[in-house]
Amino acid sequence: MTRTGRWLVRGAAGLVALGVVGAALVAWWLPSDAELAARVGSEFEQRTGIGLTVGGLHWALFPVPRVVLEDVATVQDEPIRVHRLEVNPRLRSLLAREVRIDSVSADGVALPRQSVRAFRGRAEAAPAPRGNWTLAAVPVEQVRFTELTWVDRRNIPLAYDGRVDFDPHWRPRTAEFSRHGVTPPARLRLERDGDADRWRTLIDVAGGTWNGSSELAIQKDDTLLLTAQLEPRSVDIEQLMQTFDRRAPVAGKVNGRTEVRATGANVAELWRNATTRTRFSVQPATLTRFDLAKAIQTAGTSRGGRTPLDELTGTLATENTDDGMRFSYTGLKAHSGLLTASGSARIYHRAIDGEVAVDLVDGVVGVPLKVSGSLDDPTLSLTGGALTGAAVGTAVLPGVGTAIGARIGQQVERLFGGDDRKTPPKGPRAP
Repeated sequence: MTRTGRWLVRGAAGLVALGVVGAALVAWWLPSDAELAARVGSEFEQRTGIGLTVGGLHWALFPVPRVVLEDVATVQDEPIRVHRLEVNPRLRSLLAREVRIDSVSADGVALPRQSVRAFRGRAEAAPAPRGNWTLAAVPVEQVRFTELTWVDRRNIPLAYDGRVDFDPHWRPRTAEFSRHGVTPPARLRLERDGDADRWRTLIDVAGGTWNGSSELAIQKDDTLLLTAQLEPRSVDIEQLMQTFDRRAPVAGKVNGRTEVRATGANVAELWRNATTRTRFSVQPATLTRFDLAKAIQTAGTSRGGRTPLDELTGTLATENTDDGMRFSYTGLKAHSGLLTASGSARIYHRAIDGEVAVDLVDGVVGVPLKVSGSLDDPTLSLTGGALTGAAVGTAVLPGVGTAIGARIGQQVERLFGGDDRKTPPKGPRAP
């Protein structure tokens, strides 16, 4: 088997492990479904170190070979559950003692994040056939699932449907994944380009598209390298976030270019190590959580509101971590009839930390604001030196004078070694 075949066998094993185990059952002449169910649980625990309960198991050779497992659950604090799992092996291959499965289908799968993480390093090797059984060139022709629900760190459940058709050595020929029951549809499709490890990548989401291509390569150290180039076109940001049960701090339709890169020894590591970089433009755009102009005029004491923008541009980088995804916005530029602004921001666990410099149309240049708090309730404030300057500015000229003073105060703070990231001391605030 080629190197590509070896790592794909390891990477796909987690997806089809139960199916291969189920197909192997037909090799044993057992008198009852109950004994078969008990052996499935025992085999699973032997391979993974985690117990498995099976509510029911039924198998038959005629009219077509079939193994059906019902109400399957791991023995964990938050169990991984499968309502129904069906495996359809090929009869002629069974008679030749060859593992060749036409389809594996699963319905009603629950995957709590913490429970899935417990399998790391335990089930990444493909189950080997027993005795003198062999694996076919395509051990599993097709995998289908409906209502596969991923439960994330914040206990937000997201359900998906999907289908993968395999070529030899576990190469996906075609694949389709979609959010279950979402309108407008959110769907990812992969179409293989001939025999190469390259796929046409088609994404329909939030009324727009995010299409491009993906490619997989083996590096010199035998690890995998996944790259993709995608182009978002007219994707509605608020609808996109709603698709994944999130709220958006920005409204508008995004266009741009996305680069994806991931490395790892197997498919699971590719997902865990994935990074993306998107250069984007939103025209027009709206900041949905705060009013920048009002925040400047009140020295950051105003909260809430909206900021309409003619254009918002920048770069978004994402990085998967063991405890969630990290977002970094750099080179942000915003323009409107009222103001222009530039800045950067970092978001992790929905906490935001950023800086914004705002220029108002009446000549106030580079007023500094600190962005903090959460995505649901962001806070705009001035740094310590800027806050002191704002109080002085108010005494000179209310309103715009506050903003001018804030800018001067920040420059004085920097001159004497102040740290913008320190919490500003309590003191008089501008009205």
